[in-house]
Amino acid sequence: MSGFGNSFETEALPGALPVGRNSPQKINYGLYAEQLSGSPFTAPQATNQRSWLYRIRPTVRHTGRFKKIDRGLIRTAPERDDTDLTLGQLRWSPTPIPKEKLTFVTGLRTVTVAGDCESMSGMAAHVLVVTESMVREHFFNADGEMLIVAQQGNLRFRTEFGLIEIAPGEICVIPRGVIFRVELVDGPARAYVCENYGGAFTLPDRGPIGANCLANPRDFLTPVAAYEDVEEPCTLYVKWGGELFETRMPHSPLDVVAWHGNYAPYKYNLRYFSPVGAILFDHPDPSIFTVLTSPSETPGTANIDFVIFPERWGVAENTFRPPWYHRNIMSEFMGLVYGVYDAKPEGFVPGGFSLHNTMLPHGPDVDAFEQASNVELKPVKLANTLAFMFETRFRQRVTKYAAEHEARQDDYIDCWKGLKKHFDPNRREPR
Repeated sequence: MSGFGNSFETEALPGALPVGRNSPQKINYGLYAEQLSGSPFTAPQATNQRSWLYRIRPTVRHTGRFKKIDRGLIRTAPERDDTDLTLGQLRWSPTPIPKEKLTFVTGLRTVTVAGDCESMSGMAAHVLVVTESMVREHFFNADGEMLIVAQQGNLRFRTEFGLIEIAPGEICVIPRGVIFRVELVDGPARAYVCENYGGAFTLPDRGPIGANCLANPRDFLTPVAAYEDVEEPCTLYVKWGGELFETRMPHSPLDVVAWHGNYAPYKYNLRYFSPVGAILFDHPDPSIFTVLTSPSETPGTANIDFVIFPERWGVAENTFRPPWYHRNIMSEFMGLVYGVYDAKPEGFVPGGFSLHNTMLPHGPDVDAFEQASNVELKPVKLANTLAFMFETRFRQRVTKYAAEHEARQDDYIDCWKGLKKHFDPNRREPR
């Protein structure tokens, strides 16, 4: 179903969805009515999120007694014992896909945490490596919604609301509290995950851009109802308060036969993003590439911005076209899905990621600077490239796992070492 933030309705069996009311005394097929709220009941209409689910059993029957289990390499803000506020520009090579069996839950490795999930602000950045499908295992995250960026291999999400499949270059957003399991489609997979503790992702205001371009609402897709009536033992994992718990049940929790509302998972193909930029001179701020934003209580200051750098044309005259050198109040976790990133042609490879924290300088490496400063300025298409940023107003603390990982590039800062002094008080460039 097409559209962003729409109120949808869908049923897997005819007549399963009540008409004209949410909770009738009796529901067709002997179903239970249950509401899933993604916002407080009294949230303003524009941000009020809820869906009504009509299911074989209510979710109180999908949980037994919870048992705390080892959380593996998953970390949650605030995390002081197993993180460090590392001062410096950081970059990692791709996380290798191991031979060991790893599902979505056991293959989730936290790289950074920021803010405080208890106050519902901030985020975590994870890398995900999956070598095995979840079988009769399910998961939901009570701490935040999850934005998954596929980088290598396809992933299939079987959710309470229906089926979503993503390939590299696509994203899936699973709202807080939604139950799902993840299956492999064509072999092992790797992805990036942004865990959003704060306000739900929404489309950014376009301001002077107007109603079109960037990410258009019609290109977001929400699944139709699809249920399981499976009477077999299943396990449900729950991330709650930064800890991991499990509970067992004798049946599948993915038993929603029909639903309606505006709180549901969705997918988006990043290739449908319509970039806008300079068509005469200079370089706009990277915010022009925002796909989704998680707003904060401060207007114009995001809890998280999800920003991409896709295929596009460079046509600006008398302009240094790569991103300029800058320092920023926001902290930037960046990854490369495929291709070459124009500001870092060497060392930053698909599957890798970097971190430029609050007010730390960064920008093009030596090769990018020299090439962009001297190249003939003619229209050039940046083709077959897709990079992204999880950008937040909070400092991002690096986990022990990421700080000590062999993929960390200890020589990253040397990429700027060769920048030379060109200053000559007697030389002026022609205007």
